[in-house]
Amino acid sequence: MSDLNNSSKIDSANQFNFKKAASIYVKRWFWFVLSISIFLGIAYFNLRYTAPEYSATAKIMLVDDGEATGASAVFKDLPFFAEKEDAKVEDEMSVIMSRAFFSSITKDLRLNIKHYSKGRIYDSEIYKNAPITISFIASDSIIDRINFSFYIKILSDKEFEYRVNENDDPKNISFGEKIPTSFGGMIITPSSSKLERSIVGAEIRTEILPVKSIAESLRNRIQTYQENKSSRIINISIQDPIIERAKDIINTLIAKYNEATINQKNIKATNTAKFIDERIELIAKDLLGVDDSIVRFKTGNKVMDVTSEAGQFLTSSVQNEQDLELSRMQLRQLNYMDSALGDTDSYTPIPSNLGLGDPTIVTLSSKYNELIVERERLLKSAGERNSVVLQLNQNLRSIKENLSRSIQNSKKSLGIQISSLENQSNILNSRIFSVPGQESKLRSIERKQGIKESLYLYLLQKREEAAITLTATSPSSKVVELAYSSGSPVAPNKKMIYIGALFLGFLIPFGFIYVEDLLDTKIHNKEDLESEIKNITILGEIPKVKKVHKEGEGLLVEKNDRSVLSESFRIIRTNFDYVRRGRNVGQYDNVVFVTSTINGEGKSFFSLNMALTMANTNKRVLLIGADIRNPKIHSIIKKQVKTNAPDVGLTEFLVDKSILAGETINTFTVNDIKLDILFSGKIPPNPAELLMTERVKEIFDYASTQYDMVIVDTAPAMLVTDTLLLSDYAGHTIYLTRAGYTEKKILSFTKELHATKKLKGMMLVVNNVSQENFGYGARYGYYNAPEKKGFFKRIFR
Repeated sequence: MSDLNNSSKIDSANQFNFKKAASIYVKRWFWFVLSISIFLGIAYFNLRYTAPEYSATAKIMLVDDGEATGASAVFKDLPFFAEKEDAKVEDEMSVIMSRAFFSSITKDLRLNIKHYSKGRIYDSEIYKNAPITISFIASDSIIDRINFSFYIKILSDKEFEYRVNENDDPKNISFGEKIPTSFGGMIITPSSSKLERSIVGAEIRTEILPVKSIAESLRNRIQTYQENKSSRIINISIQDPIIERAKDIINTLIAKYNEATINQKNIKATNTAKFIDERIELIAKDLLGVDDSIVRFKTGNKVMDVTSEAGQFLTSSVQNEQDLELSRMQLRQLNYMDSALGDTDSYTPIPSNLGLGDPTIVTLSSKYNELIVERERLLKSAGERNSVVLQLNQNLRSIKENLSRSIQNSKKSLGIQISSLENQSNILNSRIFSVPGQESKLRSIERKQGIKESLYLYLLQKREEAAITLTATSPSSKVVELAYSSGSPVAPNKKMIYIGALFLGFLIPFGFIYVEDLLDTKIHNKEDLESEIKNITILGEIPKVKKVHKEGEGLLVEKNDRSVLSESFRIIRTNFDYVRRGRNVGQYDNVVFVTSTINGEGKSFFSLNMALTMANTNKRVLLIGADIRNPKIHSIIKKQVKTNAPDVGLTEFLVDKSILAGETINTFTVNDIKLDILFSGKIPPNPAELLMTERVKEIFDYASTQYDMVIVDTAPAMLVTDTLLLSDYAGHTIYLTRAGYTEKKILSFTKELHATKKLKGMMLVVNNVSQENFGYGARYGYYNAPEKKGFFKRIFR
């Protein structure tokens, strides 16, 4: 059960206290009000003297090449020029944002030359209606890079004052006169032949800026975006203090983009036409070469038409074979007839109807056969010696000889004819066998000729189409809406600027306070001390007071004092009496040590005021200055009482045994309150050893028996050992901490002193607490004290 209680206490201690955290910021409300007021004031003056900006927007729709008319459509079916895919909207947006466009816009609109009309607060820019025109003698490449400004004041329609810097002495210069400059000179002329009267006396500031910087500024200000995800409509917008200039910039940008796309297409078309001409010329040469190849082939092979001549060759070959076979057959017949003739003296008939072509042989063979028939008939009736028979034999031998010679002659003739026919057959066969190869080669050449002719005719057609459509090229975009503006300023956004100023005005002090609180390691009031030390009684808080005495409020309490300082000491006195009654202390119950951890926490201030507060109740109170290393009470009393301090103090008493305790104590009246004080005396060389003598016990025994209360101002406990050497003579110990001064980490030394009981009856007091940091009821003021009016009450009283 005890573990649960302890854990609940730890959780409650660690629980975030929103009210306490918020109070850190609430009590510093003035800084928030001041910061917010400053930022709102800055925002007001910034809006008051900032030129408003207007937005201009235009819309264009991208047109595909398939929808466009022009060279791209003509050459789309050419494989070399056919696009693989349509241009994406994002790519065209990137093209629109090309730096070259903005440089050209800057030069065309002369945006690098700005004229300003001088005003009391700020200068207003003049656009298009500038009363002067500037001409430069130097080249554009030099002017585009210069950064120059000058001031003029128009005196009349003939002259003006000119100065480079605003504080320079002016020079009177006539319009049209050359003005020497570092970049080669310039000439200023009036925009119209006669200046208006309102222009005379006007002061104009002119700036000439580098084209590159203006173009880059335009590029950063222009915004391009799609109408929606699947749309080909692109919105182009810009913000500018001058509506007309914003419109001109966007419209010029669109014109430049369309002009560039047309030029690009024309360049593409021109290059394509040039390419086609070159290809036509090359193909014409190739086609002529192919024609020459056909001529050479036909001439070399002595053919006009391979197919028809191949048929003729085949027919001739058949006829030749027939003739050859006929001749051979006739030769065989002749050979048969020759063998049939036999010897000279034998007479047998020979065939005469073989169809030989030689009429002589046919006639002789017929005559020979007739004579043989006649002889045979005569032999049947007469003998061989018959004269008629003999005459017939003689005729037969003669005919036989003639027939044999004719047969031999015919055989020779047929042999020659057969040889000729065989040669002719070989020639025809070789010609027939060569026809497929010739036909294949001729077809290959004719195929090349056909390809070249078709491509030649196609390119001729495309060249004519290119020539027709080159003059009808359209841009890649269509203007949906020219640049327009609502006429209402879009910047600066007053609402957002005021909200931002309010936010910054709140954030900055909040941040400072937060960081300060985050890095703060000091205690500031009773609550902080209670969170660090939980088992030591805290008597109260002492407010921070001014060191200058004013209207009863000062460093020391007074008799019948109703100040906050006096009331806080009365509360501490009451709390001390309550704690004292609850403790059972034997000897030195009326001795109260006042100490602290380090120097500067207000021990002497507290000791003196605590002594005065107790003395104000008609008690005998002794204040002992036991801090013999760094005594402070002496200097405070000297300022208040205006008397010299006695020569004898605590140091002299401890050193000189002849001095009695009563001789070291002096009575002073401080603010109408009587108080006995034992000063520290001179600073000894060995304070620690001196406080260890027996004389110390003697002085404390005397004081505790002679006085109702003894307040002892001691040295810091952590820095020196003096206080611990005297701790045996203390009945109670008031341990001082100082708000905004005492580090939380050194309070571990205080806890250690209490845990080890090196100091008796330790009680804590927080000194120098600011009014806003008072804990509990003290922060609400003291009863019947003069009301402290707040800031707003003092203003609106």
